[in-house]
Amino acid sequence: MTSPTGEIYRIDWLPGTDILHGTCHCGAEHSAQDPVEMWEWMLGHPEGHRPAARPGREPRGNDS
Repeated sequence: MTSPTGEIYRIDWLPGTDILHGTCHCGAEHSAQDPVEMWEWMLGHPEGHRPAARPGREPRGNDS
């Protein structure tokens, strides 16, 4: 799913399980069985998760 601001959210179903695995536009990941829980986690950004560390990328933030 792409948000109106162009951010990409991805949710994959893990075959053979009841598990959904989500990846936020910031790189953070989360797994859950409940689709509502998954979307609340994703759309609650940044509450509830932190961006994943990505080698070679500076975290986004406010510069002082």
